Amino acid sequence: MWGISYWIVPIFSSLVWLAMLIAMLVSWTTQGSPHYPSMNEGQRIAYISDVGAQGLKPLFIAMSAVTVITFDLAFVFERWLRHTGKLAPNTSIWQKIYSGIAIVGAIVGGVGLILLSIFDTVRHPRLHNVFLAVFIIGYIVSAIFICWEYQRLGIHFRQHSVLRISFWIKLNFILIELALAIAFGVLGNQHHWNTAAVLEWVIAFFFFFYVASFFIDFMPVLRSRHHQSRQTEMEMARGGDMGDGAANPERYYRGPTNGHVDGYANTNGYANGYSNGNANAYKPAEPAPLASRNF
Repeated sequence: MWGISYWIVPIFSSLVWLAMLIAMLVSWTTQGSPHYPSMNEGQRIAYISDVGAQGLKPLFIAMSAVTVITFDLAFVFERWLRHTGKLAPNTSIWQKIYSGIAIVGAIVGGVGLILLSIFDTVRHPRLHNVFLAVFIIGYIVSAIFICWEYQRLGIHFRQHSVLRISFWIKLNFILIELALAIAFGVLGNQHHWNTAAVLEWVIAFFFFFYVASFFIDFMPVLRSRHHQSRQTEMEMARGGDMGDGAANPERYYRGPTNGHVDGYANTNGYANGYSNGNANAYKPAEPAPLASRNF
């Protein structure tokens, strides 16, 4: 049960984030793409924060908080599973330090996300921009250090392809998200509001894939539990040993099951038996033994 619940956490977190973005985008477009008071002159495309500062602010705060809490749990679970050996364990103290910094970065970025949803761009524009920077920088730092940890783990556990896949996904996230964040800041400062708004939506949707990618990190736990369950089913189907030595009678086969016991008397008066390890030796039949001696 627990092996299944681990991978549900990043999937649930990413889906909550995606649902929030879709709800906000649909809300703005179905209203006829209005020009909100927080939007700049000449700006036709609303920022996420513009939509979140209006009637959907409670949704913005609630779903951001759920995303942050569940995503942080994914980091904690990953740390715990490595500590207990259910995932490839860390091989040095530095790898644990990298993991710890990644967790702290995720927490800081999550706090920034919650605060920027509370301090909206209409009433607190300066604080909103500060927390937006905290959100982006926090998660980029987190991705850098968890990527660093996985790179070191991959050297020691080359047989675990999951580590390589996860490393490259997170590395691509760092490079793409960092490039988009820089472009977003530059375009905003140069008053290219519409292009900057499009980039903000792209950054947000790309963050969905990053959160969902943590599902890959828990695949070894899920696969291990599935393998154990399947192995148990196969053993039961074969009538495996149940501990008392009687579950599989074929394992204790002693010879032909034709109703005769070891060595039977022939009609010519001689007994076919083995004597002193010579398989073909025979001797005259002894007087008929009592029935109890045949067992």
